[in-house]
Amino acid sequence: MAITYKRNTLTLLAATLGALLSTGAQAEGKISIAQQFGIGYLILDVVRDQQLIEKHGKEQGLEIKVDWNSISGATAMNEALLAGALDVVSAGVPPMLTLWDRTRGKQNVKAIASLGSMPNYLLTNNPEVKSLKDFSDKDRIAVPAAGVGFQSRTLQIETAKQFGNDNFKKFDNISVSLAHPDATAALIAGGSEINSHFSSPPFQYQELEKPGVYKVLSSYDVLGGPGTFNVLYTTEKFHDQNPKTYKAFYAALAEAEQIIKADKPAAAKTYIRVEQSKLPLALVEKIVADPEIDFTVVPQRTFIYAEKLQELGVLKNKAQSWKDYFFEEAHGGAGS
Repeated sequence: MAITYKRNTLTLLAATLGALLSTGAQAEGKISIAQQFGIGYLILDVVRDQQLIEKHGKEQGLEIKVDWNSISGATAMNEALLAGALDVVSAGVPPMLTLWDRTRGKQNVKAIASLGSMPNYLLTNNPEVKSLKDFSDKDRIAVPAAGVGFQSRTLQIETAKQFGNDNFKKFDNISVSLAHPDATAALIAGGSEINSHFSSPPFQYQELEKPGVYKVLSSYDVLGGPGTFNVLYTTEKFHDQNPKTYKAFYAALAEAEQIIKADKPAAAKTYIRVEQSKLPLALVEKIVADPEIDFTVVPQRTFIYAEKLQELGVLKNKAQSWKDYFFEEAHGGAGS
C-alpha cells in the first residue's frame, strides 16, 4: 500500500476545510495531521522524515496512510478538527485548553502529547522598558493572536500576578496581531510602532542578535520553570474508534523524542530538510541544543494554564489535574 504525504500551506479557514474534508478523516488505518511552523514541531518533522507512524502501524499488522498538512493559526486548526476535516491538530497549550473546555460533554477534545518545552521571550527595543510596569500606551507588543494565543495568555497570567486579576487584560490594548516573521523584521529594523514582540524560537534568537534588543520576560519566568509550548490534540471519537492508529501515532512520537535526544545535530538537519528551511544550520543546531529546550512528549507545567485561566474566567470548567485534559496514553509519564 503506497504511503501518501500531502502538505498544504493554508491560512484561510474556508480553504482549509475545503481542501481537507475530502481526505476522509477518522478511519482506522488513516490519520490526518496538521502542524504549524517553527522549530517547536521538530518531533513531528522526525516522525514524518523517518515514517515512524507507518513503522509502528506495521508492528500491529496495520498499514497506515498518513496525511500531513500545514496550517497557520489555532483558530483554523480547531475549526477543522471539529468539522472532522482533520484527525490531529497542534497549537499552544491555551488554545487546546479552550477547545477542551468548550467541547466537554460533546466532542470531548483532549491532548495527545506535548511537542516539547521551550521558552517564549517578550523582547523589546525600547530602552525605557525594563519590566512589565514600564510599558505604556505608546508601546506596541506584537503577538501571533492578540488576546487569545499562547503568548497573550501567558502575558495575561503574569499581568494578573503583578496587577491583580481584574487587570489581567491590561496589555491587550497595546497588543497587535502579527506573524512572527513580520514582528521579527519590525523589531530588528526599528523605527516602527512595533517596539516589542512576544516571540518564540527560532525568531527570538535572531532578534537578540540585534544590538538594543533585549529580553523583558520569559514564559519560564511566568510558569516557574520549563513548560510545554505546543501540544497535539484530537477528539474522543478519533481516539476511541482508531485504537491501533492512535497507538502507532503515540509510539511514533515517543520514538521521535528519543531520536532527537540521541543525535541533536542530525535532528537539526532533519528540521531543515523537512521544513525546507533557509535558516543557517548553525542556528538550528544552537536551538536544538539549547539547555532551556526539551523536545519531550511529557507535558510540563500545563496545569498552571488550566488553573489560572479558569481562575480568570477564560475557562468555564475546572480541571482537577493535567490528566483531565490529556488522553490516558500520556498519563504514564511524570507530567504536570
